[in-house]
Amino acid sequence: MDLEICVDSVESATAAARGGAQRVELCSALGEGGVTPSAGLIRAVRHAVSIDIFLIIRPRAGDFLYTDHDFDVMQDDIREAKSLGVNGLALGLLTSDGQIDLDRTRRLVELARPLEVTFHRAFDLAHDLDRALEDVIASGAERILTSGGEASAVRGTDRISHLRQQAGDRIRIMAGGGIRRSNVRKLVERTGIRDVHTSLNNTVHAASQNGNARVRIGSHPGENARFLVTEEDVRAIHSALQSLGNGR
Repeated sequence: MDLEICVDSVESATAAARGGAQRVELCSALGEGGVTPSAGLIRAVRHAVSIDIFLIIRPRAGDFLYTDHDFDVMQDDIREAKSLGVNGLALGLLTSDGQIDLDRTRRLVELARPLEVTFHRAFDLAHDLDRALEDVIASGAERILTSGGEASAVRGTDRISHLRQQAGDRIRIMAGGGIRRSNVRKLVERTGIRDVHTSLNNTVHAASQNGNARVRIGSHPGENARFLVTEEDVRAIHSALQSLGNGR
């Protein structure tokens, strides 16, 4: 069983590693669904943990229909990532009619080599997940992160199981979206998946008070809060997965 934790800081990455995760997906701006982090953060996390680091390649928040300028940024970020010691990338591109942007996805996968590539949950926004699966396989990516096209992986259990069967050994299906210790066992048993992705983020409010209540930095109400993963949460879900792997 492989456990991947989504993180946006050195503290969360080290907690994930101590808790038993095999891999972190490193992002910034998790409140916006995650965008590519700075080179400084990537270096700091690489220095802090020895487990695999997958870097999200997402140039901006919003949709996954990218302009030529966006695509240029993604290519530059991939070149930079390859020099910073990460182990893989997570990316996703769609067309205006809700299909996988196969041509440009394939070009990014080829550019990323020898790094592994996960097609992230942009997959779940595709109109036809069966067709989308075949397109991602054709792109050369090694893994798909999906909630089965639903708001959470638990709701998408049946579709995740179907996608895993359709994929066979051609690509790995990784379940993600609202996975916690309380539901991971049932999810794995019903789908047969071997890869689990979760954020396990706790909201931590700023220790200092806002000295000027008239000023707000950022557009969402939690601008003075941040996300943090704890070792205890990671260890709990890791233990649940280990017990499944040991047949208990």
